[in-house]
Amino acid sequence: MEVLKSKRERKMVIPPAVRPPRLFDYLKPYEKALRETMGITRDVAAAAKIGKLLGERLLMKDIPAVTIHMKKEQMYHGKVKAVIDSVREAGVKLL
Repeated sequence: MEVLKSKRERKMVIPPAVRPPRLFDYLKPYEKALRETMGITRDVAAAAKIGKLLGERLLMKDIPAVTIHMKKEQMYHGKVKAVIDSVREAGVKLL
């Protein structure tokens, strides 16, 4: 924490908090290998496969925990739930 001093004002500078990496930073949306293994890419089963692959990648990069940021209008069900549950089953801790 630093305190900047001038004749007219004093300001305190607080560094930002250290946050764990976000979950979806490690997913490439158009992976050729993943698309070839899935027949349909727009259902809950496909989302579960993506979550499993994502969880394995995070563990390979030695990232044991991630945070999930969802928009207000995004609900925890369907494809979103399938991805998050698959990542959790892969062994990644969700904060």
